[in-house]
Amino acid sequence: MNQNKPNEHSHNHGILGEKTELYFAILSGVFFFTGLFIEHFSTVQEWSLGCFIAAYFFGGYFTTLEAINKIKKGEFEIDFLMLAAAIGAAYIGSWGEGALLLFLFSLGHALEHYAMNKAKKSIEALGNLSPKIALLKKENELVEIPIESLQIGDVIVIKPNTKVSADGVVIKGKSSINQASVTGESIPVDKYAISSLQTHTEFNDIESKHKVFTGTINGDNVIEVKVLKLSEDSTIARLVKMVSDAETQKSPTQLLTKKFEKWFVPIVILLVVVLCFAYLVIDETFNQSLYRAICVLVAASPCALAISTPSAVLSGIARAAKSGVLIKGGRALEDMGTLTTIAFDKTGTLTEGKPKLTNVIPLSGFDKTNFLSLVLDVESLSNHPLARAISKDIREQYQIETNNQASDMSEIQGKGIKAQYQGDEVFIGNPRLMTDNGIDVSTEIEQQMRDLLQDGETVMLVAYHKELIGLISVMDMPRPFAKDTLQRLKAIGIKNMIMLTGDHQNVGNSIARQIGLTEAKGNLLPEDKVKAIQKLKQRDSKIAMVGDGVNDAPAMANSTVGIAMGAAGSDVALETADVALMSDKIESLPFVIGLSRKSRSIIKQNLWISLGVVAFLVPITMMGWANIGSAVAIHEGSTLLVVINALRLLRYKI
Repeated sequence: MNQNKPNEHSHNHGILGEKTELYFAILSGVFFFTGLFIEHFSTVQEWSLGCFIAAYFFGGYFTTLEAINKIKKGEFEIDFLMLAAAIGAAYIGSWGEGALLLFLFSLGHALEHYAMNKAKKSIEALGNLSPKIALLKKENELVEIPIESLQIGDVIVIKPNTKVSADGVVIKGKSSINQASVTGESIPVDKYAISSLQTHTEFNDIESKHKVFTGTINGDNVIEVKVLKLSEDSTIARLVKMVSDAETQKSPTQLLTKKFEKWFVPIVILLVVVLCFAYLVIDETFNQSLYRAICVLVAASPCALAISTPSAVLSGIARAAKSGVLIKGGRALEDMGTLTTIAFDKTGTLTEGKPKLTNVIPLSGFDKTNFLSLVLDVESLSNHPLARAISKDIREQYQIETNNQASDMSEIQGKGIKAQYQGDEVFIGNPRLMTDNGIDVSTEIEQQMRDLLQDGETVMLVAYHKELIGLISVMDMPRPFAKDTLQRLKAIGIKNMIMLTGDHQNVGNSIARQIGLTEAKGNLLPEDKVKAIQKLKQRDSKIAMVGDGVNDAPAMANSTVGIAMGAAGSDVALETADVALMSDKIESLPFVIGLSRKSRSIIKQNLWISLGVVAFLVPITMMGWANIGSAVAIHEGSTLLVVINALRLLRYKI
């Protein structure tokens, strides 16, 4: 059978619609069995011949079209071998066996296309997620327009329980949105209006709680969305395009079987021609030699081999896409199944990527609430990410609000900040800021700082009235599911899990201890990450790099498999990675690796089945121990078995 993509079989859409091929195969079977019945139970033998000829027509119609297309391109493939066998059978008067051959071959072909179309359809279903029309807001009235007509900057209204019609940012209202179609997340995600939007803001730079994707489903509230991507550039459109491109990238096993077939088919044709003249050497008629040659021709056709890998690769890619994971082609799918080492970026991959307030330690009898009030008043004047994180956490964790008693805040580069608070100076920063301003840091506080730094925390001292009144520390916390995910990866055979980070080695070690990594490498610049990947590759031969795809692009490009997280919004991640987890969730990693392992084992099973059947049938047909009927039945049975085995991947669950 052939490896063309099902949608290339334009002739499949014949007079009876897209199932014409299947109906023709069934008609071929009906005529074959009618002819068989007449041959055995009736005296009018001509009728049986008429039925067999009709079976030839219906069974051979699509096979002939296929063979002609191939021969035009100078390819002699399996369809050609089958037709040659059927014509040979008719020539020696074995019409019944020829009809059986064409009936089973066309049925196998039709079912194979049906199965491949099923896998394709589950991918194409992604494309149908996009709604066709959008509600455009124009001077306070709503106009229905096709989504192709939307322009960047348009404002659209998304009604409750309808699909979002463009990638954009929520500018009014709040709602929970079901993003399963794009990111594979099973739980709806809350989305809020963004407070201010600069005109030049990029879609990728917007926080995920403000942005929405085409094809996702709105909850119970009305929201207004500003369009930031045209329909052809939307995440879902690019996803569909990339998945269909992915199918055309052959896997290593596919390339190998292609090479094998290239040599195998001419050798079979040569062998069959030689066998036609066996009557010159052994005592049999020309017709008996020809019959044996035709049996061998049927037995040696590598139908099952041709379809074994593509059907498994396509099913694996389709299954992954359904769960919000884009795998770019068979190579990435097979490579992932052999991994034992994974390298991770830290920030935003294993950790939240946002610093959290972890310790508040007031000193010298200073009241904790007063201490926090002072810190909050001063830090809320600063726009520094750390200051913003501290202010946010004091408000949320301790329910304290600002009293606006701080003023004249100024940042001191590389050291911290100073401000006025109730008529006196406040300093928040590192020990150098303190000593520069004549504030004494005792050895026991230095020790306390060292302990916290050892745990990977960033520590800030707080001074007021020229004396230390406490210290606070912040840390980028591990993702909630990171530890559990790494344990599951270990359970499915990933031996080495290494963190590569630009952060301090202490920070790396601390996170590694908390979540169970085998190794952490800190203080790495992007080019150091590339060197680290190359070293690991020499040691373990295959390595995956997991990151958010932006600053990790060079390291990903150098790894065997680059895996990008949160790729739904990031164009860079989609371009550079071999595998893209559309959601921002590291939890889907064990599923992807498990699916790849399963795909590899199914590809192996299929190869053994297909080669085993050929190795079994060729000798027994050469010896004349099997007729065309039994050779065809075993042969086509193995092809169906291979396709059904591959389709199991569509139902894969970890």
